[in-house]
Amino acid sequence: MFSCSESVMPNGNRAEPFIGDTRQLLVQKINLWDSMPSAKNMEEFCLKKNEQGKASKLKIIPLGGLEQIGLNITAFEYEDSIIVVDCGLSFPEDEMLGIDLVIPDITYLKDNINKVKGFMITHGHEDHIGALPYVLKELNIPVYATKLTMGIIENKLKEHELMNCTKRKVVKFGQSINLGQFRIEFIKTNHSIADAAALAIYSPAGIVVHTGDFKVDYTPVFGDAIDLQRFAEIGKKGVLALMCDSTNAERPGFTPSEKTVGKTFDTLFSEHKDTRIIIATFASNVDRVQQIINSADKFGRKVVVEGRSMVNIIETASTLGYLDIPENTLIDIEQLKNYPSEKTVIITTGSQGESMAALSRMASGMHKKISIVPGDTVIFSSNPIPGNEKAVTNVINELLMKGADVIFQDVHVSGHACQEEIKLLYTLVHPKYAIPVHGEYKHLKAQAKIANELGIEKENIFILHSGDVLELDEEQAEVTGKVPVGAILVDGLGVGDVGNVVLRDRQHLAQDGIMIVVLALDSYNSQLISGPDIVSRGFVYVRESDELLEEARILVNDAILNCLDKGQTDWGKLKSTIKDILSDYVWKKTKRRPMILPIIMEV
Repeated sequence: MFSCSESVMPNGNRAEPFIGDTRQLLVQKINLWDSMPSAKNMEEFCLKKNEQGKASKLKIIPLGGLEQIGLNITAFEYEDSIIVVDCGLSFPEDEMLGIDLVIPDITYLKDNINKVKGFMITHGHEDHIGALPYVLKELNIPVYATKLTMGIIENKLKEHELMNCTKRKVVKFGQSINLGQFRIEFIKTNHSIADAAALAIYSPAGIVVHTGDFKVDYTPVFGDAIDLQRFAEIGKKGVLALMCDSTNAERPGFTPSEKTVGKTFDTLFSEHKDTRIIIATFASNVDRVQQIINSADKFGRKVVVEGRSMVNIIETASTLGYLDIPENTLIDIEQLKNYPSEKTVIITTGSQGESMAALSRMASGMHKKISIVPGDTVIFSSNPIPGNEKAVTNVINELLMKGADVIFQDVHVSGHACQEEIKLLYTLVHPKYAIPVHGEYKHLKAQAKIANELGIEKENIFILHSGDVLELDEEQAEVTGKVPVGAILVDGLGVGDVGNVVLRDRQHLAQDGIMIVVLALDSYNSQLISGPDIVSRGFVYVRESDELLEEARILVNDAILNCLDKGQTDWGKLKSTIKDILSDYVWKKTKRRPMILPIIMEV
């Protein structure tokens, strides 16, 4: 891995300041950054004109992440250069049966691979980094991220055996990366994971500020508060556009500090001194884990970490110095039996009700090493992500039925900015254009309303859809086209081999089951040798439906013989006849439409 302790151009030259009054005026006119690659290149930037005498426009192309939570990836393009911000995944919706993950369609990036300079990663959450291992197998370009974020990314690269072939650069806050026509500055922010960054993206068309996921936390658990001063400094330079986190844009006020949760944990630990405590939270929320460990140490409890993702992130954060674990506090799960239950705390995954997560397996009695017993105190230190409410409720019900005391209120604060924090950022940055990002459509609309209330004209507020191409400069901005976007489904080792047709078949099978009709034909005289036999799965209970299946078999047999008597031996027509006859019969008898699969064997 190579570091980037200074701003270096692809040709190896250090960035040189621009000298000369005329040139400085040109710099100010087109909002170029303070320190350009070289005087010669600066002149080329300033003098680049198209046939109409105007400088090129910046293109902002969201390839995912809009109108949904997750799948965040955005391309920024200026002439021969493209940089990509984040590369996240989303989790499958209910109708995506059997699908493990959803990653973005990167067709546009592959079609323009010669322009793509690198990935800029804002923070280490799955919805911002989860697709990287899959995408990097097709786009071998450098990845730029802060220290903890890179550590989490490297865990994924190791799993996919990509460490040796992926260039990685760890960036410190305040440092800049020069890539082609862009300079990208990483700015300190706060979020529910340490080392979150906003990006100031400098281009010849102007400056775009991308907040990533953020909140304003004046008393963070780890590290410094958000660098509001730098946002203000960039705002004074003149910001072309602000792309701001919209997740909590509907919520008034400010998001509470993460430290408030630590006080809540202390209170809960003091109130439940005589029970075992199990706490479910997001694996990536290192600050939350730190506070749980602090409370456990204060009350003399040993800590067990359970869940693969939780173990991996805690190990990475501890190694990199983002987690301070007192000596002899952590114990292995095998050592639980050596301590009284009231002297232990279990930190686990499963706060979102994921079926295979550790807490869900405990609740259902499927966990091999931990069983829920009456009197256990289970704390959900998270809020359900939209769409996960039912799964979380099911886990809570199972825990309650096993006699556990479940606490799921007031033990979480969001990692996203509420309305007043969003207003603060807009006021500091003072952008010409507002581009709400990260959220469902209602969240984007809520932020658009905030921007308008702060004085940004409606025609300068753009609620984009994934795939839109927004071209902008100081004079105007407009959506000029669309690029291919979509969801690529990951099922096991298969990436993209499950599409809409396969999903539709799975949904069909899940709803009404399948009927398989098997028969054998003589290859010489096209006579029926055996069958038809009917096999049913997921349609009716066979032992109680003998009469129905026998009638269906006779009906199909008569239809086949009728076709053969008429000299119709084309397999396609025979299969079509079987499907039509059987489908009509089954619908009349059951009002169901199972998948019908004829299989003809030639003997």
